Amino acid sequence: MSNNVVIANKVGNAYPSRHRISDVTERPYHHGQLRSALLTAAEHSLREHGAGQLSLRELARDVGVSHAAPRRHFPDRQALLDALAEAGFDRLGAELRAALDGAGTAFVPRLRATVTAYIRFAVEDAALLGLMFASKHRPGADCVVEAAAPAFALMYDLITEGQAAGALAAGDPERVGIVLFATMQGIAAVINGNLVEPSLLDDLVETAVTQFVRGAGPTG
Repeated sequence: MSNNVVIANKVGNAYPSRHRISDVTERPYHHGQLRSALLTAAEHSLREHGAGQLSLRELARDVGVSHAAPRRHFPDRQALLDALAEAGFDRLGAELRAALDGAGTAFVPRLRATVTAYIRFAVEDAALLGLMFASKHRPGADCVVEAAAPAFALMYDLITEGQAAGALAAGDPERVGIVLFATMQGIAAVINGNLVEPSLLDDLVETAVTQFVRGAGPTG
């Protein structure tokens, strides 16, 4: 055995296996739900550290695969961010739909439930929501735009429902919806900015919905 081989063996045995180059670069890919696991890990990292810290290499380490394995699903970091935004809009739409489905048929309770669900999402996943909107407006992010459509359509339909029921005045539903959206974003912003306690969320929603319906309702 040559001196070089002896030295290499000694170096290799001197460190735990997780430090060996062969383990990092040749670790086999064995993960049946890699895409889902990466998105879950990415969402956790986003919540803890923000989008700037997201790294495919770090996520690969977190889920226990080689650093090259994530590229089977995400060719680059931007693809990961878009997929994360897409999944976020899917979840937001599902949560809004669940809130509506559990609120009965009267417009105001349905509106209150939807507003509450949106603001809770915006407070609990503020970094994710920011990424969602940033990705939605990035040129070429068609998959994110498509994923966002159901959630916005649900809000649009809720406004037209209120108009049909006579709870809201006739007019452009999109313009009315923008006012409602600004109200929801504003409440989320003051909570996320530590200007008011999160425990006040339900009371703020109640006040906001009451004032919104009064302001957007039929005159006279």
